[in-house]
Amino acid sequence: PTTFFLQRRYRAEFAPRRTKYRKAHKGRVPVRIGGSTKGNTIAFGSFGLRVKDGVRLSSAQLTAAHTVIKRKIKVIKGSQVWMRVFPDIPVTSKGNETRMGKGKGSFEYYACRVPMNKILFEIGGGNIRKEVAKEALRLASDRLPVKTEFVDK
Repeated sequence: PTTFFLQRRYRAEFAPRRTKYRKAHKGRVPVRIGGSTKGNTIAFGSFGLRVKDGVRLSSAQLTAAHTVIKRKIKVIKGSQVWMRVFPDIPVTSKGNETRMGKGKGSFEYYACRVPMNKILFEIGGGNIRKEVAKEALRLASDRLPVKTEFVDK
């Protein structure tokens, strides 16, 4: 009998609807040394935002970036946004000056591990102009704690 854990989801932030386990190991951000290029090129849209360093991004950061992109390209009819990563790793933390033991800390937020050169967001459709796309993705990159670059097909 498998039980699923339902976490309280905030309407504004991305989070899985249900998870198999409440807590997970911290893990490392993957470093691709075998030549894998999965997710490094544009697949759906015409323009994209690529991460230059491996990083762990929180749900709140991705939500802020996604919202600002949608707000910027809303005026262009038929335009779309694709998010190529999703925060599905539960992050926990213990309070400051807490003694050792007594189990793992409580759930704080969801995050995702993003390897170097991965495309985060893609935008396209509606014959979107390069200048508009570049500005939308620049505003999104301002809300992310990592160096990014603008890429096009």
